[in-house]
Amino acid sequence: MAETPPDLAGREIVVATENTYPPLQYIGNEGKPVGWEYDAVTEIAKRLNLSVKYENTSWDAMIPAISAGQYDVAMNGITIKEERLEAVDFSQPYMLSQMLMVVRGDENRFTDAATFAADPGLLMAAQPGTTPFYVGVYDVLDGDEKNPRIVKFETFGAGLAALQTGDVDLVLSDSTAAHGYVDASGGALKIIGEPLGSEEFGFIFPKGSDLVAPFDAAIRAMEADGTLEILNRKWFFETKEGG
Repeated sequence: MAETPPDLAGREIVVATENTYPPLQYIGNEGKPVGWEYDAVTEIAKRLNLSVKYENTSWDAMIPAISAGQYDVAMNGITIKEERLEAVDFSQPYMLSQMLMVVRGDENRFTDAATFAADPGLLMAAQPGTTPFYVGVYDVLDGDEKNPRIVKFETFGAGLAALQTGDVDLVLSDSTAAHGYVDASGGALKIIGEPLGSEEFGFIFPKGSDLVAPFDAAIRAMEADGTLEILNRKWFFETKEGG
């Protein structure tokens, strides 16, 4: 028989996010936060009988804040990494994504990671401490985290804006957000080269949180009954809004 997620009796939880990662979470055209993760958490809360309050926070503050117990859960397309498990607990994966290279639509100076790396005049935008930053350092460039060719930005959106204005030449993004931005750009952006590996996303919790097992049960149930696939179809194929 299928697993039945537990009833948490209307418990209120606070979920942190940044709202800068379409189609996972972003500010929609009506000025309200929307996205795959919002729909997923709404469904999880329904199945677990939870009341959810959302708080906005920056990426660089998110893991420390969860680790300190300031929020109950965070959702931000967060890659499950062994080193992060020292600070937070993860849910089971709810999505598999691949890292893609996003460039301006008229870019013709390079076509993949190797040709980007070969031209010392080309620059990449990245948020320190994120998967795109480390993939850029170790899979695209020379392994030097202080390489001046990586221009650091506080948010993914700021790096993307720098790409569009020509201040940098490349942004790395997981495939979910990459396709969302490219589809919404009207040809101003494109994806080049081959995927640079894959990553699994999970929700994060303070260490020892009693919410991990219930969230896992709900995710498994949503995978089994097709709900996750319905969300994928809605946000990756049917929704054209780009935030």
